[in-house]
Amino acid sequence: MRIVVALGGNALLPRGKAMSADLQRENIRIASTALAAVARKHQLILGHGNGPQIGLLALQAEALKHQIEPFPFDVLGAESQGMIGYVLAQEMSAQMPNTPVVCVLTQTEVDANDPAMKNPAKFIGPVYGKEEALRLADEKGWTVKPDGEYYRRVVPSPKPQHIVEIDAIRALVNRETVVIAGGGGGIPVVRNDGRRFGLEAVIDKDLCCSLMACELDADCLIIATDVSAAFVGWGAPDAKAIRMAHPDALEALDFAAGSMGPKVEAACAFVKRTGKRAAIGALEEIEAIVDGRAGTTVSTEIDGVIYHEGTMTVT
Repeated sequence: MRIVVALGGNALLPRGKAMSADLQRENIRIASTALAAVARKHQLILGHGNGPQIGLLALQAEALKHQIEPFPFDVLGAESQGMIGYVLAQEMSAQMPNTPVVCVLTQTEVDANDPAMKNPAKFIGPVYGKEEALRLADEKGWTVKPDGEYYRRVVPSPKPQHIVEIDAIRALVNRETVVIAGGGGGIPVVRNDGRRFGLEAVIDKDLCCSLMACELDADCLIIATDVSAAFVGWGAPDAKAIRMAHPDALEALDFAAGSMGPKVEAACAFVKRTGKRAAIGALEEIEAIVDGRAGTTVSTEIDGVIYHEGTMTVT
């Protein structure tokens, strides 16, 4: 099968952990072991998040603002693609020394008038306690929102319209190359007078990977994160893990806009556009997710929503 995997930024750099190069490499090494097991059996295209990493770059730029003018957010996005893609390509190559692995610096076109530009909702950067987050928001003019038990900065997240390098990505995939592309959702750009210009925004990587999976005629889209499945009532004592669901039924449920919501949206969009299968689940279970034995499977062949403890049909 041809499989696109959207690798969550928090799967590479766990929540609440120090954002060090050594820790990130170690987590990417662990991720690559799991991903290579899939790549040995299937054709693999990897996208990845960059929320913690681009947030770190933004903090570093802010710390030096009195000495040098900070680079714009689109350039920081390109930097984050390079820093993550470089290590991910190295570790995947170590796992698969006879398979070419290529990282493609990826631009994603968006609509400059997307309503999301006026409603920041995409989490970036490290996690904070509520008091510290509100202090930073006041000092730096940030917008912050709850992310589970923590708080994080949010920025605009317009919908991806077109992946600029899709033809090059397709050519590499057709030559049996493991391709790393769409990092951080791609660098957000708009076209004007025949040229492309970057925006101060972050594109959701799951939506970008969903679009990329459609454009590459993938057989399956897997959204690998740091939780075992999509849950109804996440964080509540009676939270229920979803085993399988029809996309229409899944879209009728309520998920957090800044975390699981885009994952569900991306999975459903791919399934409804292609008629193929998508899944959401934990990175360490990715082989079982591919086989349909773990995670949340999204398919038009399923009626309603099937939970681990029973079935509920949503009409």
